[in-house]
Formats: sequence, C-alpha cells, structure tokens
Amino acid sequence: MSYTNLIYHIVLRTYRSIPAIAEKHERELYAYMFGYCQNHKVKMYRIGGMPDHIHLLVSIPPNLSVSEFVRGLKFAAGNWMKQSPLFAKFSGWGEGYAAFTYSKDQISVVKQYIINQKEHHKMVTFADEYRKFIIDNGGAIDEKYFLAD
Repeated sequence: MSYTNLIYHIVLRTYRSIPAIAEKHERELYAYMFGYCQNHKVKMYRIGGMPDHIHLLVSIPPNLSVSEFVRGLKFAAGNWMKQSPLFAKFSGWGEGYAAFTYSKDQISVVKQYIINQKEHHKMVTFADEYRKFIIDNGGAIDEKYFLAD
C-alpha cells in the first residue's frame, strides 16, 4: 500500500492583478472552489485572499498533478465567475500560479497566514509578497516576465 501526503500552498491571481473579487462576494467564490476541490478529491484546509489574488492550502491526491488541478480550478471557477453578475470586473486569471509544498506540521502556520491576508496586505503589496515567496523558496525572478500577462 502506498501513502502520500502532498500539501500545497497555491497562489492564484486575477488577470493583470485586477481587483475583481469583491470582499462581499468572496465567500460565494470560495464555496464554489471548495466544491470543485471536493469533486476532485482534493482536501482544502483553507482558502482566502484579496480582491486580486487567492491563497489555497490543499492536499492533492497523487493521481492528480498540481498543474492539472490548478488548470482545472482556474477554468471552472473562471467560467463560473464570468457568468455571475457578482464578479463583473473579472476577465480571467493571471497566466501562471505559485505552488509551495509544506509538511503536516506546518498546516496551522500556513492556515493562519491565509486567515490574516487582509491585515497582511495593509503593509505588503501582492507583488512584494509573491516575489518574496518565490525567492524564499529558491526561485529566480526575471523582472521582464514577473506578473506580466
């Protein structure tokens, strides 16, 4: 018998970081994404974000790649948002995404980070947050392409 515990912190942003997710309607979007996760046997530990981006802490089953999951989630949620009058400013998702792995012991810390997004972004821009995540996780940034879509 095989065992996996694949926990990811995934960050998605709206196209050109347009603030298209109104706080008063974010719960509807989060509920839709939660349902998508359930339908694909993805365990969602936490979801939250800002008008221009979303953080998800999820456990993805081994038969589903991260890229397949994100592509499917963005496609389904994007279509749903475009059909909903609640997200009139939404024109699509940004081209890429970020995904970072965590251990079971780190779940509570990442959950708290996601819960505190509104406070966090009073002091830090999304671009600075995203840049720091990438660099802290060993990635390199080419400013020519960073957040360009």
